[in-house]
Amino acid sequence: MGLFTKDIKTMNDLFVHQLQDIYYAEHQLIKALPQMAEKATNQQLKKGFLTHLDETKTHATRLEQVFKMLGIAPKAVDCPAIDGIIEEAEEVAGEVDDKAVLDAALINAAQAAEHYEITRYGSLVAWSKQLGRTDCAAMLQKTLDEEKATDQKLTKLAETTVNLRAAS
Repeated sequence: MGLFTKDIKTMNDLFVHQLQDIYYAEHQLIKALPQMAEKATNQQLKKGFLTHLDETKTHATRLEQVFKMLGIAPKAVDCPAIDGIIEEAEEVAGEVDDKAVLDAALINAAQAAEHYEITRYGSLVAWSKQLGRTDCAAMLQKTLDEEKATDQKLTKLAETTVNLRAAS
């Protein structure tokens, strides 16, 4: 189902499609985060990736609960955006020899994924409210808040430690 196809006729159709999109994205990140943690040399960054892996598993579970609230089976649809973000991160990580610079690149890749998720969850919260599904909105808001918090932690780690080390 493409974004501009006849399959999406209503706001509810769009809402469900984006739930399926972010469900796929969360599962792709569940696969990618352990690899990112393995590549990281900064211990805080490594620990942060593993902590976010646990959160990401919770995010996928919450999405399953939202699907259940809507009375539909959880289903993922391909998300070329998250696939591209992960692919780019793998390419860049493969090209960096300096481990300090690699940590900075990993943070950059993680923040690209976080910003994608923040955008998706922000829209999903707004749409669920518009559709009168405050139950779904509350569940999705929890995840949105966690994604924003992760982004802030990554920024702080980058600005106070990782980027300084990479630049020296």
